Amino acid sequence: MTSHPTAPDRVVRAVAVQPKWHAHDFTDADAFRRWMRAQLEAARPHLSADHPTLVVLTELNGLPLVLRGGHWALRLRTFERVALALFLARLPRTLPILLRERVSPIRALQLAGIDENTALYLHTCRDLAREYGVYLCCGSAPTPRYRVRGRQLTRAPGILTNQTVLLDPQGDLIGVTDKVHLTPDEQAGGVDLTPGDLNELRVFPTPAGNLGVAISLDAFRPDVIGTLEAQGCTVLLQPDANGSPWTAKEGLPPDPAHIRDQTVAWLESSWQVTSTSAQIRYAVNPMVVGNLLDLTFDGQSAITGPPEQAPQPRSYVLTDPRPGFLALTPWVEDGTPDHLRQAGLNRAAHSGHPLENQYRTDTLHADLTLPATPLTPPEPTPHETALRALLRGEAHAPRPRLWPWALAALTLLTLPLLRRRP
Repeated sequence: MTSHPTAPDRVVRAVAVQPKWHAHDFTDADAFRRWMRAQLEAARPHLSADHPTLVVLTELNGLPLVLRGGHWALRLRTFERVALALFLARLPRTLPILLRERVSPIRALQLAGIDENTALYLHTCRDLAREYGVYLCCGSAPTPRYRVRGRQLTRAPGILTNQTVLLDPQGDLIGVTDKVHLTPDEQAGGVDLTPGDLNELRVFPTPAGNLGVAISLDAFRPDVIGTLEAQGCTVLLQPDANGSPWTAKEGLPPDPAHIRDQTVAWLESSWQVTSTSAQIRYAVNPMVVGNLLDLTFDGQSAITGPPEQAPQPRSYVLTDPRPGFLALTPWVEDGTPDHLRQAGLNRAAHSGHPLENQYRTDTLHADLTLPATPLTPPEPTPHETALRALLRGEAHAPRPRLWPWALAALTLLTLPLLRRRP
């Protein structure tokens, strides 16, 4: 009997970036590019010269691109008012989508500029992956569903998912993942996104690990984790944007009669996965911070792994120290539970406190030792084929069109205003 030598383990450097955002970072393309580049610059000292480096960015870092060109509207101070003002200001583009695709005003507003914003987002990420030579989890952004026709992409009507894109160091697309379980703020009444399909989740084998993505809430859900485990995931990526003060109570309690501190609930995502799963050995969970208009985002980024590889006891604030954290961003303050809860409220949007919007940014890294477990890459979907063509310059995003009947409708809507006399 012939014995086959066991393939050696490989080492991967994982980097999680915890940035702070502001609405002004998204009002024009150059500001967005600077904000994204600053995150890779923060990661630069942690990049490995000897091993593949995987950089993971945060959830919905493309969502505020809906503000692009709308700097004037920021003085309205709340996301709801700003969105309404932009919808009306962009009526020649939003109205046709609202009527033709039968979507809500907030989804119509996003879809009205989605092709240009998707191209900006993907090209920015492609250029950064190439320049820094990293495997890049771009974070996530509201993304439509595309196909290629000739040299142009076509967009499926009405669809807009919370989607993560993975790129290799050449800037080529590895694959995409949609968020399956949306929070109330992502559903109708919020930013109104389309939920992903659990059956479409896939694991992507790369030199940086067999990568599976569970965006934010998905990392708490057994159906998502089980699906990724069954496909051979070794590194879980959890891009996150927690839309509340970090020391508040949990927003989606499994038992409404026993609401826990949010940080206690958070242990049921990446930390629990890598502490209990024999298959998923590591997880990378970057979290964005900062107040975006009237929205508050806060958290502690982490890289987790098997407890025996991270024996030092530590944990999120308001929880007991425990092994399993390879790297963890400290929160902005220490103190008693009451002090910590008040400190979170002081930093929240429109608190009026001197500490309002004073959050901690950070960059974490850890070396992951992974077994050589070769997998067959999944077949690309038509949407992935379309994005790959866009990134390679083989196809371009759809060009904006203003339908004649939309102009006529807009004229009828504005005619009473034109007839008024001073």
